[in-house]
Amino acid sequence: MFKNSKEKHSHEACQSSLGAVQDALYVLNGKWKLPVIIALNEGHKRFGEIQKNVAGIAPKVLSSELKNLELNGFVIRRVYNEFPVLVEYELTEYSNSLENVITALKDWGLQHREKIRAEYKKAKKINGLKEETIFQ
Repeated sequence: MFKNSKEKHSHEACQSSLGAVQDALYVLNGKWKLPVIIALNEGHKRFGEIQKNVAGIAPKVLSSELKNLELNGFVIRRVYNEFPVLVEYELTEYSNSLENVITALKDWGLQHREKIRAEYKKAKKINGLKEETIFQ
């Protein structure tokens, strides 16, 4: 798949890989879906609890993301007939299939952050840049 790979892949295999990646990105697109899933990993939560855990997400966006995650089988929405009505969200068993994806993204993100920090420090030393913070 990549130039460093020892295996040579056929055009069909590459197209198949491309299609699979596009499917995954279509389902998990945007910056909020995975953080919502991670927030729900601790257990069922109400809307407001999810919003507090996912800093910066607007209520309208959270509502849309939860609907989309429900449609794709990652989240269950439970409505309890109480007054006031209680609505809770929880992950499905299917959401566990994302564990390796989330772990790989986390590991890559940490590696990338460290690479950028190292390059920034090197450039700062070479160019005599003023003290600034990056990736707080």
